[in-house]
Amino acid sequence: MSDVPRFGTDGVRGVANAELTPEVVLALGRAAARVLGGERFLVGRDTRRSGPLLFAALSAGLTAEGADVVDLGVLPTPGLAYESATLSLPGAMISASHNPYADNGVKFFSGEGRKLSDAVEASIEAEYRRLLGLTAADHSGSAPTGAAVGVITDGEQARRNYAEAMIASLEGRTLAGLTVVLDCAHGAASEVAPEVVRALGAQVVVLHNQPDGLNINDHCGSTYPELLQTAVIAHGAHLGLAFDGDADRCLAVDADGQMVDGDQIMAMCAVDLRQRGALVNDTVVVTVMTNLGFKLAMADAGITVVQTKVGDRYVLEALEQGGFSLGGEQSGHVIFAERATTGDGLLSGLSVMDLMCRSGRTLADLASVMSRLPQVLRNVRGVQRSRLGGAQRLWREVELVEAELAGRGRVLLRSSGTEDLVRVMVEAPTAEAAEAATDRLCRMVAVELA
Repeated sequence: MSDVPRFGTDGVRGVANAELTPEVVLALGRAAARVLGGERFLVGRDTRRSGPLLFAALSAGLTAEGADVVDLGVLPTPGLAYESATLSLPGAMISASHNPYADNGVKFFSGEGRKLSDAVEASIEAEYRRLLGLTAADHSGSAPTGAAVGVITDGEQARRNYAEAMIASLEGRTLAGLTVVLDCAHGAASEVAPEVVRALGAQVVVLHNQPDGLNINDHCGSTYPELLQTAVIAHGAHLGLAFDGDADRCLAVDADGQMVDGDQIMAMCAVDLRQRGALVNDTVVVTVMTNLGFKLAMADAGITVVQTKVGDRYVLEALEQGGFSLGGEQSGHVIFAERATTGDGLLSGLSVMDLMCRSGRTLADLASVMSRLPQVLRNVRGVQRSRLGGAQRLWREVELVEAELAGRGRVLLRSSGTEDLVRVMVEAPTAEAAEAATDRLCRMVAVELA
């Protein structure tokens, strides 16, 4: 079957009940149980209206293969990963992260709390596609029955464990004296983030923490930080933090309402860790989307930069292979590898606030460790992204633009791993030059990949 969702850079995604149907997700659950094994699975979700529907379908598939399901309810993706690593159980998160509420997805974690390798995902995909092609008669006699059928239990304690681990991450320090505005995106952090930050002593103003199933990421959270910027200034807060729907990413806002992105968060944390002798091999792992200004700042600080393809899973793989301790993406996925097995927006936010308290410095001052080159990123929709690699005229145009930048900027074109579009990114010495080059390349993409 060629019309069912495939694994992308962050699990399987699609429009819930249209592309990602209950039948598809049930087969995905059966396939995951067969490939990953294990007697129990942890399953969590974000706040989308379709979450309970797909939880029921996935759990039906898992229990039909004899695996018990622990229902973690609504919690951040890193909360599921934390509990998966703690209990040595595989898990699945039902979420489409920062996508609109109509979308949903399923991403799996190993019993070590890590995202699956490409090879393991390929095995699950092959099995679930095979299952979708079988008739009921073909499968008869092979499924467990009676007492061998799995059951579903509540995982409330697991949700509490994650909150306690976040509080413990500050090793007894507090956030007393800070006022912070939290934008929870009406998503998975809506309860746990304010609870944890208040428990650590900060004064908390909360935005967008009333999920109704339809408002997740809707003009709020890390993909729409304008209201957070206004609120930080209005409340005289020291900073603001914006999460995405499943809270595995976090962006910050300083006291003047200026954005502090994932690159800047990584830069300030990398320098701090190196000064404390806690940055393994004085190395940080980032993707090709990271601003050139980050690399220049790290060079000045004596820190080596390792680059990967776009996607936090590739950052995680490089961190594990090199034994490094810090990595992430400009979008706000930041991974503290010695404290978490995946990007964790709440942990990132706590780390930023802890650094502010320990240093006595403002967020703007800490973020000034790097200067961002003007960067423009645009999405070109309505094109055939699969043709990007072979579009020779387009790539010749890219070479011309890069030659004109003469080493003072760069160009990056890539297909989205989760949506039908091509991303065009240009960095240049001036905003005007970046805009002009981006316009030029977007027009070429639209023509060549129409």
